[in-house]
Amino acid sequence: MADQYDYDLFTIGAGSGGVRASRMSALKGAKVAVAEEHRPGGTCVIRGCVPKKYMVYASNFAKQVKTARAYGWDLPEKPSFDWPSFRDAMNAEVDRLSGIYARNLNNTGVELIEERAEIVGPHEIRLVQSDRVVTAKHILIATGGTPSKDWDLPGVEHTITSNELFHLKKLPEHIVIAGGGYIACEFAQVFAGLGVKTCLVYRRDTVLRGFDEDVRTFVHEGLKASGVRVITHTVFEKIEETPYKPGFKTVTLKNGDELIADQVVFAIGRNPYVEGLGLENAGVELDEAGAILVDEYSKTNVDHIYAVGDVTNRVNLTPVAIREGAAFAETVFGNKPTAYDHELIPSAVFTQPPVGTAGLTEAEARRTGAEIDIYKSRFRPMKGMITDNPDWMMMKLVVRASDQVVLGVHIVGDDAPEIIQAVGIAVKAGLTKAQFDATCAVHPTAAEELVTMKEKWTPPELKAAE
Repeated sequence: MADQYDYDLFTIGAGSGGVRASRMSALKGAKVAVAEEHRPGGTCVIRGCVPKKYMVYASNFAKQVKTARAYGWDLPEKPSFDWPSFRDAMNAEVDRLSGIYARNLNNTGVELIEERAEIVGPHEIRLVQSDRVVTAKHILIATGGTPSKDWDLPGVEHTITSNELFHLKKLPEHIVIAGGGYIACEFAQVFAGLGVKTCLVYRRDTVLRGFDEDVRTFVHEGLKASGVRVITHTVFEKIEETPYKPGFKTVTLKNGDELIADQVVFAIGRNPYVEGLGLENAGVELDEAGAILVDEYSKTNVDHIYAVGDVTNRVNLTPVAIREGAAFAETVFGNKPTAYDHELIPSAVFTQPPVGTAGLTEAEARRTGAEIDIYKSRFRPMKGMITDNPDWMMMKLVVRASDQVVLGVHIVGDDAPEIIQAVGIAVKAGLTKAQFDATCAVHPTAAEELVTMKEKWTPPELKAAE
């Protein structure tokens, strides 16, 4: 298919979105190359969802041991955890998955170039290590994101990001994490579960900004219940080495508090990874946040240059990047213009207990101007009832009153991510509360609460006035 160009498609970034787009384009007859400066697999496989989920599993075993004792199992009173053996097993699995990504590219005829690539002209890409220039009819940017840091903070050189947490030589004694988003919350509970003294510092009042308020409150309470010290309404002021305790740092907060820790982590969000890509050489436009501006077909303002995944800062989830990559291949090489629908996407947060959410929050639904009915339940699942301290679970339905369409479902509790995948289908399909109610409950399960909530929730202040 390539004529005056070396390639029909040159993709920069071999993460989930770039790999899917490249493979599908190659299967449609395009000559494709992918450049990756690190390892195939991208954020999700190498330094994101996959190793993080293994860390969540590892940290949750301490709690499972306690539960097992309540169920009659005779287990050591103080089971030990070997961080190096777990860390190495986790990273071996990451290596295996990265290898699969590379093999899948090769099996579909995509050339994998393990070098950094930079755009030097409208159709020209320079491979940095070999210093050679190649040309492509189409260019796809799929470089993902990179962790944010407050680079102006005195002592920032003493901090790490989530990228480094998967490779620690030893478990910290005390870890301080800046941030209140899903990455910060997940890692806070991971390390608390592994027995590390953990502190979360967040500049706002409640974690998980952007999520439903009931979810935010539930997770915030859960952090404290799991042993995480949560300090709100402040940020780091400076970080200094602690002279009387080698390897430790003194973290001074704006509120005057001082924390002594051997690991200080920034988990304050991620930025689109565009630095040094040479986008200006092709005239590609960015938004105010530094993300690549694209239309519904993932096309930039330059007709032959596209971008998918976190580098566009639309919905920063691996499955979304994969769908965007597939839509790109259909649009450009399948002669079938395809735009991925970014509405009502289900997602999960792997706190402990985890979150599953699909559709609109209550606040988002009310902002539409429609009258909204709320159904919610807070209960203790069966599994924990014979233990000393059974967990709580929360489920919430956001329903449009006029036609009873379920606009959002929000769950916090064990297996919430597994449940929300199926419930997300119902929300995407626009099913009604009556159709939820008409579905037979599966008993005994926690999920049956979704189809047995019959009473609309009324705020306590309104109930008192009735």
